[in-house]
Amino acid sequence: MTTPAAAPPPQHSRAGARRRQVIATDLAGKYGGIVARALLLGAGVTKDEIDAELAARRWQAVGPNTIAILQAPLPAWSAGGGPKHAHMATTPVTYESKSSPASLWWAIWESGTGAVLDGASSLTASGLSGFTLPFIDVSVEAGSRIWRHPGIRVKQRRPVGALAPGGIPRVEAAMATIRAAQLAVSDRQAALVICMAVQQGIVRPAKLQQRWGEILRSKRRHLIGPVIADVCDGAHSLGELDFAGLCRARNLPEPVRQKVCRGPKGRVYLDAEFACGLVVEIDGAQHGWGLASVDDALRANHVTLQNRRVLRIPVIGLRVSPDAFMRQVEQGIQQSSPR
Repeated sequence: MTTPAAAPPPQHSRAGARRRQVIATDLAGKYGGIVARALLLGAGVTKDEIDAELAARRWQAVGPNTIAILQAPLPAWSAGGGPKHAHMATTPVTYESKSSPASLWWAIWESGTGAVLDGASSLTASGLSGFTLPFIDVSVEAGSRIWRHPGIRVKQRRPVGALAPGGIPRVEAAMATIRAAQLAVSDRQAALVICMAVQQGIVRPAKLQQRWGEILRSKRRHLIGPVIADVCDGAHSLGELDFAGLCRARNLPEPVRQKVCRGPKGRVYLDAEFACGLVVEIDGAQHGWGLASVDDALRANHVTLQNRRVLRIPVIGLRVSPDAFMRQVEQGIQQSSPR
């Protein structure tokens, strides 16, 4: 016995599907190929219609609150894991990176009520480039209900703090820079994110210094404060004084600071010179900006051509790798001393 052919769907159903797809594609285009359920409902797509599109696999759930519109271009991180939901995809949707717009919006929608980007994720959304995000950092108000997902690090804070104007919800740049340094996996990474945020113009130095002055507790206070001072006020950096203290702590000879000598463009000041002739130049954070490195190279080459050794130490290096640099100084003193 032949099974009767299924009746074609009514015309109004096809029109409804087209309407839903137009609405969903338009919304998803603003968020990298995904859209929040709440946004679909607000645009007039009902819960039953959402479930029908998921069942037909034209849309794909990538969390309880987020839907990928498969006809829209999708960007990647793995969206697998997390709480299960009806019609949740069994195969994770993949996206380009944890810094893609889709990744950041997904993290906000899936993390809890009032979630906002924080730390390095907030800086990335504000334009920071070249910094790899180990997690997407999100903050919510203390006491808010939160959901945990792989790849998202959620912190409850009281208060979350001021938000940046416009765009994706995120903590303002100065506080986000400090929190990124506090959450960093190492002192080196903490120093790096501070330097990059200032050098790329994501945060204003004066605002960063002001915000740091308001911080009462920090597990990296010994590092973050000096690095902010180095990066934001390089002309008055204490790097040379810190270097002299490191020499004393290792029983090395006391160097002469700010030694005046004749250079290719007149008088130049050497940051530190030992009696054996070894010269150590402490490069503040601003030395890598603009043409400063050109002048530094001319000065160092001039001293080297006078048969003297020159060691260059970035002031940030004194913060994150003092032992390694000071071993080089000790070796330089030994090799420069008369035998």
